[in-house]
Amino acid sequence: MTEHVIVDQDATHPGIQIIRFNRPEKKNAITRAMYRTMTDALIAADGDTAIRATAFLGTEGCFSAGNDLGDFLAAAMGGAMPREIVEFLYAMVRSEKPIVSGVDGLAIGIGTTMHMHCDLTIASTRSQFRTPFVDLALVPEAASSLLAPRIMGHQRAFALLAAGEGFSGEEAREAGLVWKVCAPDEVDSTTLATAAKLAAKPPEALKIARNLIRGDRDEVIARIDDEARHFFDRLHSAEARAAFEAFMRR
Repeated sequence: MTEHVIVDQDATHPGIQIIRFNRPEKKNAITRAMYRTMTDALIAADGDTAIRATAFLGTEGCFSAGNDLGDFLAAAMGGAMPREIVEFLYAMVRSEKPIVSGVDGLAIGIGTTMHMHCDLTIASTRSQFRTPFVDLALVPEAASSLLAPRIMGHQRAFALLAAGEGFSGEEAREAGLVWKVCAPDEVDSTTLATAAKLAAKPPEALKIARNLIRGDRDEVIARIDDEARHFFDRLHSAEARAAFEAFMRR
């Protein structure tokens, strides 16, 4: 457990598990402990009939700046690839309950790609989605290299994942990465209201419909594993080391 992720159920929205990033001083950068907490929450929700949907939220002005660089630097210096990241992605892919997310402000790296595993995402007008993987001499993750072209087409996917171009909330909506855009002060309420509507639906019918729409999970898991191998190899490259050192000097 970590205080940097709050897992709770809101009495005003029965049936919804809320997973909220709570590390605003570090722009909600995700540590290994945070990944473990979120993974445990998703797995627990699958076995809890009282939970009908999960909602991911951040803090005001920031969803997540992505992975904590300290963990990446440790891996780049010869440590093991943080397995907690992959296990979290597995849990998202295999989740049997609908997942809704609400983004206000920064959504960087996995703070962007994790929404490809959500069923509905709400973004604020000031949101900024960006994946600087190649700029850090890394590669896409979270099966985004598989899912993004399907969602938004080759050119938008390439702009996001390879060129590192940022998408505004409205551009993300046009690309199909998010479902709806609203004012910053409406993100939490809209996200929870959306999750509540899903939680009120017949659960078995919703589960079957969701499985049909999402398709083959094994293909997504295989791409997560393939990307993770490349990602780990890149972390140990001289190119990545130089990119990280340049980033830290900024």
